[in-house]
Amino acid sequence: MQNARGRRRASGPAPEPRLAEAIAADRPRDAQREARRRRGPFRQVTDFASASGVGQKAGVALAATGLLLTVTVPATSPVLAAGEQQRGASASAASPAQPKVSAEAAAKIDFSRTSVSTTGDPDGKLKQLLSAQSAGSISRSASAGTLGGPLTTLVKSSPFGYRVSPITGGAGEFHRGQDFAAECGTEVLAAASGTVTFSGWHPYGGGNRVVINHGNGLETTYNHLSSSSVQVGQKVTRGEVIALSGTTGASTGCHLHFEVMVNGDVVDPTGWL
Repeated sequence: MQNARGRRRASGPAPEPRLAEAIAADRPRDAQREARRRRGPFRQVTDFASASGVGQKAGVALAATGLLLTVTVPATSPVLAAGEQQRGASASAASPAQPKVSAEAAAKIDFSRTSVSTTGDPDGKLKQLLSAQSAGSISRSASAGTLGGPLTTLVKSSPFGYRVSPITGGAGEFHRGQDFAAECGTEVLAAASGTVTFSGWHPYGGGNRVVINHGNGLETTYNHLSSSSVQVGQKVTRGEVIALSGTTGASTGCHLHFEVMVNGDVVDPTGWL
């Protein structure tokens, strides 16, 4: 039968009541359980590491997460330490003994170093570059730095290329070189070693002019000079004073007009400086 609450009622006779079983009051327990509980997981790991001969610093446990992280440190146990000593002894026996160095008590030790300096050879680089190929076939990257500055201090004023003429004011004038600002009377230097092929008055606006031939189609010119100190056919070296800057010819003020010519055609001087 089943009542309204859904419980099934037995229709037969009631079963006999079950006898209560006797439960032992004292159950056997692990004798070391309470000691381990008081020590905690971290203490248990360190005690285990110490007992195994690795050392207390050899094991670090992350017991809270259930993961164990072990960090290796230098051996502290007698067995491992003895092994390290044996390996060290064998290594020292394999290496030859170093000779002893002795000195008198009054000996002096000097730690000063000999100065080391290197000097470049820009003329040699230019000569090698020109001997390998003509100046017209040399790339800009290869020619960069092969010529020295025509002045001690280079202050660019008017660049190479088309510009507005400072004399006529007309646009589209082609400027054949690079202008450097300089007071009149400033020393002008040879950009590289070579032979002077022209020294005098330039009838096309250059004023007092000096031309140096460096070989294989490469020439440099120095214009608007107040005076020159070289003659045609004279050999000059890189950095030698050849003239003084001025404002002669088609010039509006003291400066140096510097040109680089390759096979008779002017090129941008900044590609060679």
